[in-house]
Amino acid sequence: MKTVRLNNGVEMPMEGFGVFQIPEDSCEQVVKDAIDLGYRLIDTASSYQNEKAVGRAVKSCDVPREKLFITTKAYIQQMGYEKTKQAFQESLDNLGLQYLDLYLIHMPFGDYYGSWRALEELYREGKVRAIGVCNFLPDRLLDLYYNSEISPQINQIERHPHYQRKEDLEIMDELNVQPQAWAPFAEGLKGMFDEPILKEIAEKYKKTVAQVILRWNVQQGVIVIPKSVHRERMRENLDIWNFKLEDADMERIGSLDKNCPSMLDTRKVSEVKRVYDYLNNPVLTSL
Repeated sequence: MKTVRLNNGVEMPMEGFGVFQIPEDSCEQVVKDAIDLGYRLIDTASSYQNEKAVGRAVKSCDVPREKLFITTKAYIQQMGYEKTKQAFQESLDNLGLQYLDLYLIHMPFGDYYGSWRALEELYREGKVRAIGVCNFLPDRLLDLYYNSEISPQINQIERHPHYQRKEDLEIMDELNVQPQAWAPFAEGLKGMFDEPILKEIAEKYKKTVAQVILRWNVQQGVIVIPKSVHRERMRENLDIWNFKLEDADMERIGSLDKNCPSMLDTRKVSEVKRVYDYLNNPVLTSL
């Protein structure tokens, strides 16, 4: 597994395992399977409602804690300095850990500036090794960067062949903020797995479309966190480090960009309303 060095010197795996939409009652075994197969980065969030299951899997696995990279996130109702400090401790308790490897602000809404001050404090205290944000578009990322003492180490964004976000990546590169792709397959929406170009490239390399998408991301320096509850699919998603896409194939994938989100648009009024509605009806939806 390759790693990337964050702007604070911390080494982070380039590929991890996401647990969004995996129910609490099955999440523990799924995460244990993922760790057994070789995943070392595990990504959860308070809003996923499965932190306790992740914690049990981490505790019961055979891999030393220091070899794992555990991420969780604070959601909108946990924004603000005091609320985020409390949310961090609740997540730490749920996970049964002494520290986190990465703590993220989940959405660019609410008092995330107060929350960022809390993250900076937690980082200085050594309770978390790296801090960052999710779903921050370039304008909000720049504004936070210019008004913070510690710049984000990570920006976790929706990123896949249909939404390639060239400007976002350029800004993150300029600020030395590491991009990380959630939903790298866009959950198969808009015919992702049926794209003729992706299928042709997959056949060329004797790989699957999913493997091609993941490889396309990591070759551009983007961390990926694919999710599956099926052990063989998990294994398949890890098998991307023994081939390299040629420049011509990277350019062909570049032609698939629709330049619009498939899952979350934080500038769309209806999407913002949906995100806030989640607070009153916390079922597992696309967050």
